[in-house]
Amino acid sequence: MGAIGFIGLGIMGRSMAKNLIDAGHDVTVWNRTASRADEVVEAGARRAESPADVARSNEIVMICVSDTDDVEAVVFGPEGVTEGVRSGSLIIDHSTISPAATKVFAGRINELGGSWLDAPISGGAEGAVKGTLSIMIGGDASDIERAREYLDAVGTTITHVGPQGAGQLVKAVNQVLVVGNQLAVSEALLLAEAGGLDLEATLAAVEGGAAGSWMLSNRGPQMIKRDWRPGFTIDLQQKDLRLVLEAADELGVPLPGTALVFQLYRALQNRDLGSEGNHALVKALEEMSGIKLGNYD
Repeated sequence: MGAIGFIGLGIMGRSMAKNLIDAGHDVTVWNRTASRADEVVEAGARRAESPADVARSNEIVMICVSDTDDVEAVVFGPEGVTEGVRSGSLIIDHSTISPAATKVFAGRINELGGSWLDAPISGGAEGAVKGTLSIMIGGDASDIERAREYLDAVGTTITHVGPQGAGQLVKAVNQVLVVGNQLAVSEALLLAEAGGLDLEATLAAVEGGAAGSWMLSNRGPQMIKRDWRPGFTIDLQQKDLRLVLEAADELGVPLPGTALVFQLYRALQNRDLGSEGNHALVKALEEMSGIKLGNYD
């Protein structure tokens, strides 16, 4: 098994790093808030002093942080990854960030003799824990094969979607589908509630047919029970939607449904609900209708 560096130990990254350890890899980790690395270090990882330290000791480095500025900071900032990049280094960015910025970042790493894969992920916290994430990758096929043993430890659907930057654009497509589906699930369950239907029976009746989806099966039961623990928070979903709408604007593509969901999530953020799971979107519709799912609160 090989050596791998991992930077960013949030909800997703922490589980991904632990899966790499469980697969037998020698993992070196760094996180801006050092205490968040404790759990992974206890599981067998080595703690690095900086992103540069991670890159110096590992030819391949995975990154999973929140936003474009965070990637720029850990890669190009003081004691950043670039201070340890050498010929043959491979940076794999699992963050969801700007497709345009990704191309710039990749170009800078290429100029240093390294390679870049933009490899955003989907599958929620559950997928990160189980190692069943979907990974959409932009970059060279040869670099994906170099990283295959590490990618296989964290994901089960690994798809090469095009050149550098394409992975991030496919993730934007993914997020359009996620939030559109979440809006549909919210409207459907609210309709069922208003009609006096048994919500669990209704869910069981429809999820195996044409209306079935990951969001319905995984988030529908949480919504019915009013369990708002996040697989992915509203705040992070909003960050992704901002990136989606920026990319759509650059390409001249109208996304009215996505823009609507963005505004509904903004209303929930204004109620200090940004740390709740993105399935709490239904609360915005509850506010409009005066109808509330379930009787668990």
